[in-house]
Amino acid sequence: MNATAKQQIIDVVGPKGFLDQPHDLTLYEYDGGVDKHKPDIVVFPRSTEEVAALVKIANQHNLPFVGRGAGTGLSGGVIPRAGGVMISFAKMNRILEIDLMNERCVVQPGVVNLDVTLAVQGEKYFYAPDPSSQRACTIGGNVAENAGGPHTLAYGVTTNHVLALELVLPDGSIIETGGKEPDLPGYDLVGLFTGSEGTMALVTKVTLRLMRAPEMVKTLLAIYDSTEDCGATVAEITARAITPVAVEMLDGPMLRMVEEATHAGYPMDAAAVLLIELEGLKEAVEEQVEQIREVCQSCRAREFRVAKSAEERDLLWKGRKNAFGAVGRMSPFYYVQDGVVPRTQIAGTLKKIGEVADKYGLSISNIFHAGDGNMHPIILFNARIPGQLEAAQHAGEDILEHCISVGGSITGEHGVGMEKMELMSKQFPAETLDMIAKFKNLFDPQCRLNPGKLLPTGRGCMEIRQRPLTEKTAV
Repeated sequence: MNATAKQQIIDVVGPKGFLDQPHDLTLYEYDGGVDKHKPDIVVFPRSTEEVAALVKIANQHNLPFVGRGAGTGLSGGVIPRAGGVMISFAKMNRILEIDLMNERCVVQPGVVNLDVTLAVQGEKYFYAPDPSSQRACTIGGNVAENAGGPHTLAYGVTTNHVLALELVLPDGSIIETGGKEPDLPGYDLVGLFTGSEGTMALVTKVTLRLMRAPEMVKTLLAIYDSTEDCGATVAEITARAITPVAVEMLDGPMLRMVEEATHAGYPMDAAAVLLIELEGLKEAVEEQVEQIREVCQSCRAREFRVAKSAEERDLLWKGRKNAFGAVGRMSPFYYVQDGVVPRTQIAGTLKKIGEVADKYGLSISNIFHAGDGNMHPIILFNARIPGQLEAAQHAGEDILEHCISVGGSITGEHGVGMEKMELMSKQFPAETLDMIAKFKNLFDPQCRLNPGKLLPTGRGCMEIRQRPLTEKTAV
């Protein structure tokens, strides 16, 4: 980065609004995945206008740029593959408006997911999408990745709860799309940008849908001596037209790691458990508890528990949502995958994951959103041992290819990023990939915004693995 560009950036954000020292930049070279690359500078704008000004400077000096939320993503979505300017939204973290009468709120992208619910729960409202990282992840990142979470089985993912966006486009212009009003006419641009993984625009303001808290919540724990029986239960619940708000599965190795770390009350000797949650009117919930008890017992659950208090319920969910931290106590490194399969394929996919673990000599534990077949195999490895990182990556690819083969997907909520981009050609035909590339090029013809993501090498607007971003690499 030349001195002129750097000074112009400092003029926008001020002398305390940027980081450029190597030891500081190291903190921004990674997210929750396994890839790394340092930016040339990290900047902290405080307003939409400052974001737009920074983008215009990047364009003027032919610099790549990327937006960053909390860095909790798991697919390399915010890794600055070509260096350049990283625009952090850490200082744009205010809830701008709460409109409970219309069940809406307006937030800046740096607002932490859980803080939205905390701001309105006193009035018996909540924000539904709840990624496991909800205590740290931010709304802007959730919009970029179309984040999900345990309760999306009933409530849907982020795109189902985003009503409007304010955006800075790659040329520095500011637009608004959507609104507080439902079902506005015209193209669904909010839907297009939600889940676009920060490759087409930078989100600077979000209007969210709030939901009223249910009358009753019941949390259930079904305990199994067989992962196959546990997986079969999920399909049977669906077959009986019962829709819990969450159905989470933890296998034995995962259970033991979680219980040793959190003491949440999970059985240490089980092969697997289902954590099931029901919400709604009191009478309906109580009836569904008994229906699910019957299903679990018919699928050979050895024990069926109902949380007796809010404290017991919170402890069970604490174990589930702190699971990744629990893994860190047992392995110096781990690699989280994110494939999706039909519910009827869960048991077979768990068997396949075990075969992959044996093939590469690795330990793989499982914790996932069983209700919608969103698998999260956690591959344990030691990067200090030569070849183990590569083995973990190959194992992940084998699992995702299996997911595709049984009618599933390479990602349910973590995104494609740079981790799964080469698998996109196995998920979609060439014509579909070309159309995705056309959308990218429509909004970002110079390929300066988050380059080298989402599309396979050779189909994106630059071949980032071969050379850094230059004018010659843009289409």
